[in-house]
Amino acid sequence: MIPITVVDVAAAEELVLQVLRSGAIAQGPMVKRFEDAFSGVAGVPHAVAVNNGTTALVASLQVLDLQPGDEVVTSPFTFVATLNAILEAGATARFADISDEDFNLDPAKVEAALTDRTKVLMPVHLYGQMADMGRLVPLAQQHGLALVEDAAQAVGATFEGRPAGSYGLGCFSLYATKNITTAEGGVITTADDTLADRLRVLRNQGMRQRYQYEVAGHNYRMTDVHAAIGIPQLEQLATITEARQRNAEALTKGLDGVKGLRTPRVLPGRTHVWHQYTVLITDDAPVSRDELAAKLTEKGIGNGIYYPKTVFDYDCYRDNPNVVASEVPVAERVARQALSLPVHPKLTGAELDTIIGAVREVLGA
Repeated sequence: MIPITVVDVAAAEELVLQVLRSGAIAQGPMVKRFEDAFSGVAGVPHAVAVNNGTTALVASLQVLDLQPGDEVVTSPFTFVATLNAILEAGATARFADISDEDFNLDPAKVEAALTDRTKVLMPVHLYGQMADMGRLVPLAQQHGLALVEDAAQAVGATFEGRPAGSYGLGCFSLYATKNITTAEGGVITTADDTLADRLRVLRNQGMRQRYQYEVAGHNYRMTDVHAAIGIPQLEQLATITEARQRNAEALTKGLDGVKGLRTPRVLPGRTHVWHQYTVLITDDAPVSRDELAAKLTEKGIGNGIYYPKTVFDYDCYRDNPNVVASEVPVAERVARQALSLPVHPKLTGAELDTIIGAVREVLGA
C-alpha cells in the first residue's frame, strides 16, 4: 500500500529521551525553544504553543472578547474543527463560498456574508496554499474585523512573501498527519504583544504566576515531550516542503491532460506547501470521484476525501441557531469532486509513477 501520509519522527528520539530522562515532562524549556523556532517560521515575535490546533482556534477567539451573537465569517469547505471552535467560543458562524482555484474563501463572496454583528474574518488556508490575503485583509480592515487565520495545514506557506500566521492571530495544527507534527499540538502566532500575553495566561488556568489568577482560564498547555518531537522537524521544514513541492510537480506533470481530472494550481504570488495534493474529478470524467477512490484503494494507493460535505451539512448543526447555513454552490461541487493523492516526502519516484499510472488507467487516459 502506498499510504496517503507517512509519519516520521525518528529525528526526535534524542530530544525526547533528553526530556524523559530529565523527569520534567510538562510545559518547560523545550516548549519555549519550540515557540522561538516557530515564531521565526511565521515571521512574528510571538508563538504560543497549545495542546492542539482546535484549541488554538478557540483560544484565539476567546481573547478577542466576543459576545453572544457576535459572528465569525469563515469557509464552508474545511475540517469541522473550524466550526466547532467558533461554537465553543460562543460565537455564531456564517459562511462565504470558496473559489475552486485554491479551495479557499472567495473574497468576492465574503462581503455579502458580513452583517453588523460580524466581528471576525477567519480564512482557512486549505491543503497548504494561503487564501487571497491581498483582498481579504483590506476587506477586514474596511469593516473593522479581527483576522484569525486557520493555518492548520499551511505551516511555511507564504502570500507575496508574507508567511501564514502573520496577519493577525495565526492558528496552526501539529497533529500527526500535518507537515510538522508534535503528535498532538497547536500554535498561535501573533505580532500583538497584548494578545500574546493574554493567550499565555489563558492557557495556564488563567495564572500569570502560581496562584495569581487573572482570568477564568484553561489547561491548554503543550508538554515538553510534544515540543521535543516537533523541534527537529521545524529545523527540517525547508527540506520537507521542498520534497512535497517536487512530488506535487511530478504528479501535475504526469496527470496533465487527463480528461475529467483537474490538477491543483499554485496561484501567482503564493507558495504551496502541499499538505494535500487535491485533484477535482469533473462531471465529464468516465467514473465518479468515489469510484476512482475505490479503484485506487483496490490497487493499493492511499487516497483521501477531504471533505465529503460542506462543514455545516450534518444533522448536529442543522438546528443549531449559531450555525447560519448559506448557499455555497462552489463548495458543494468541490466537496463532490475533490480527491487527495499521496504527496508526502517519503514517496519514491517509482511510487509516484505508480500513482500516476493508476489514475490514468482508471480514467482511461
